[in-house]
Amino acid sequence: MNHTSIGLTFYILTIVFILGTVLGSFIDCMAWRIVKQESVLKGRSHCDVCGTPLTALDIIPIVSYLKSKGRCSHCGAKISPESTWVEFILGVTFVILVLKFDLSFKALRYMGLAVILMGLSLVDLKTFIIPDRFHVMGIIWWLMTLPMIALTKGQGVTFCFANDVIKAENIAEMAEIESLSTMELMLQDLKSGLISGFGIALFMLVLSIVFDKISGKESLGGGDIKLLFMTGLYMRPGVALFNLILSCIVGLIFVFILKKDKIPFGPSISLAVMISIFIGSEFVDWYIGLLF
Repeated sequence: MNHTSIGLTFYILTIVFILGTVLGSFIDCMAWRIVKQESVLKGRSHCDVCGTPLTALDIIPIVSYLKSKGRCSHCGAKISPESTWVEFILGVTFVILVLKFDLSFKALRYMGLAVILMGLSLVDLKTFIIPDRFHVMGIIWWLMTLPMIALTKGQGVTFCFANDVIKAENIAEMAEIESLSTMELMLQDLKSGLISGFGIALFMLVLSIVFDKISGKESLGGGDIKLLFMTGLYMRPGVALFNLILSCIVGLIFVFILKKDKIPFGPSISLAVMISIFIGSEFVDWYIGLLF
């Protein structure tokens, strides 16, 4: 995004933020319906208390909640701020992704993943279950973005606005990528993702089985292992390992803060995944640089 003027950058990020809030509203509603075992595809959103269907003015992300002061406009019942926080968090997440990856298919890949992770985290927090539909959605989305990222070589749209000096510098840095064909890049991305996904999931599966045998207690649910596999597809092996370690650290922090013996692990993994996407590659490269 450093290739554009301040005005254009602000305009793009505003649109991106709004998109994030809209998808945040959608995924929060979807998660709520899954928890309540309602149809995700049928029926209008409604007030939990009076059951009145919500109008278009009632479901404007963030704005509607602030305007109504957190109360239903029909019956006056207090509304949970959860949806507003979800909308805001995804809006900010989308902005950070575009700032890091530009307006690119790579940013789009991680935006979709962020929405999926938010949905499964909301469900896991309330039910301690991660529905398989989220894992399937994550795998399908990863497969869909493989050819798009390879075709554009990970390059963002605003690169077209860069001056010749910036383009020359970027082309020099991407010389190795530019030398590969679209098919080679796609296969490289596919191979890296499969190694990360299967490697991390298999390692945690074996570790959990051994721990369960020793302790006689369940250490890690099947949904968490599936989640580690699905999210591992989006990372290279080194970053996937970093994410696994970070997931455990985040989980321990949540246990300490919430002061509970058992918490759902899905939200910890999801938060660690987004942190890994933001700084994982840089941290792994820095760490490897210290060793060699």
